[in-house]
Amino acid sequence: MLQSDNQFSKLRWVLTIAGLLLYVVDIWTDIGVSLKYLREQQYVWSGLTLLFVVAGLMVTQAFSYTWYCDDINDILINPEGRTTVSGLSKGGLAALHVFGMGIFTRYHQLLKTGFKLVWKKTNSYTAEEMRGKHHKLFCMATDLSMLKMFEGFVESVPQLLLQLHILLGQDKSSVLQYLSVAFSVLNVAWSLVDYRRCLRRSLPNIREMSSGLPTVIYLLYKLCTITSLILSYSLLLILSIYSTIALTILWLLGTIWTHVLQTNFCSSRSLEHLYRAVVGLILTFTFFNVKGQGTKVAMIIYYIFYAAINATAPFLLALLKPELRTTTFAQTVSSLIIGCSVLGLVCLVSYYRLLHSSSPRQEADEVDGLGPETDATRRIKKFLQP
Repeated sequence: MLQSDNQFSKLRWVLTIAGLLLYVVDIWTDIGVSLKYLREQQYVWSGLTLLFVVAGLMVTQAFSYTWYCDDINDILINPEGRTTVSGLSKGGLAALHVFGMGIFTRYHQLLKTGFKLVWKKTNSYTAEEMRGKHHKLFCMATDLSMLKMFEGFVESVPQLLLQLHILLGQDKSSVLQYLSVAFSVLNVAWSLVDYRRCLRRSLPNIREMSSGLPTVIYLLYKLCTITSLILSYSLLLILSIYSTIALTILWLLGTIWTHVLQTNFCSSRSLEHLYRAVVGLILTFTFFNVKGQGTKVAMIIYYIFYAAINATAPFLLALLKPELRTTTFAQTVSSLIIGCSVLGLVCLVSYYRLLHSSSPRQEADEVDGLGPETDATRRIKKFLQP
């Protein structure tokens, strides 16, 4: 009998569809905003908005295609030596990814395989075989959630920063701009929680994050810390466009730190450099355990700088632009930065002190139906640890 936390449930299948719809709507609202700016002859805003969409697509397609190739070449995943995945050759997969359909291909495979397992009841499998099939589904879901994480921090988070900067610096705004911001926030929130839950379910020696309060506290911690940083960066950009240089330096520091840690996530050196650059971007907005090692000291240092940035931005706004000090705009944004900072840090401490599932689950072996370690499993183990 399978434990409930080891099952790819019907609810999980339905939520996968919800994640797909959110992903599509987020991209289309951003494209809509880009076209709006183009009609208004705001070519810089239009170009930057579209650039982030394209960058997110390119990064996710590159990793998705490489992982497909790795799985085809892995003798444990593909013992028959097939040269196709779901009837698609490497050339066919390459064509799909060039046209930005890689994630949709993965969604189709996950939904199709999951439908057969969770909606069509069958007694033809033993308990060990069922455990293996559910574990395979979670591995597929984790690959997809990794790609959504990449897309979230390469496209949605920078997009959110850009649109907030435009909204805060303009006297007028549109519903489409607010929709773009709202769906970017939802997409990031979804990718964070989905990634964490899929990752912990796909690794047999790590306990699943409990639903309810632990999930809510973790989500609040991530959303509040990310939101406060984005608002602080937006204020700094309003004060001076040259703040982009400081943001670039922060990204480079994150990338260099990832390089110093000598990550070995990718099968090729060139893709590893891209991976480190993406992780550097993620670290610009939130903290993750880069190599799955103890990071208590690194996390403390990170959030000291985090608190310093969030304290500095409102102070500089009041100092350099005193005419805005008493405006509703300055007071609202400054209050949000302080409130989100405090709430985010409280949720951070509460989660890791009281709710974090750090005790290991019994390690599965070949008898459990999970088999020896494959490239896909190694990939999951080497990705960012929450």
